[in-house]
Amino acid sequence: GWKVGLVCAAPHLTEAVAKAHQFLTFTTPPNLQAAVAYGLGKSAPFFHDLASGLQASRDRLATALTAEGFKVLPSAGTYFLSVDLRASGVAVSDTQFAMHAVREAGVASIPVSAFYATPPGSALIRLCFAKENATLDQGAERLARARRLVS
Repeated sequence: GWKVGLVCAAPHLTEAVAKAHQFLTFTTPPNLQAAVAYGLGKSAPFFHDLASGLQASRDRLATALTAEGFKVLPSAGTYFLSVDLRASGVAVSDTQFAMHAVREAGVASIPVSAFYATPPGSALIRLCFAKENATLDQGAERLARARRLVS
């Protein structure tokens, strides 16, 4: 990600953010600042259409995965879906499934355990749905193939 954003808050809060910020970043990439400025210049319909399109993509992928027997967790405010592998009948870890899926079925996912120093007891994978419809459909089919191959 670009890891660039902005904060709009009461002055006493922005002062605290500024103090923390000075120790968290070395530089902020100017090209990314320009991209944020460009985005802020867009009209309200642009963002409405963007949100509607992402919701449609989320729902399309969730529906396709559910039809394939995957347990999809609720998703809001992001462009990722999480799948509960254990509830989907997958007996291997999220890392094992993710590696298997990319090698054997040609579809990439992120094992959620990768975000933890000590992996949790759950087995979840994360999928990005900010993709074209054909990619989402093919991804769901390939994940189903990966699950069949690992079972």
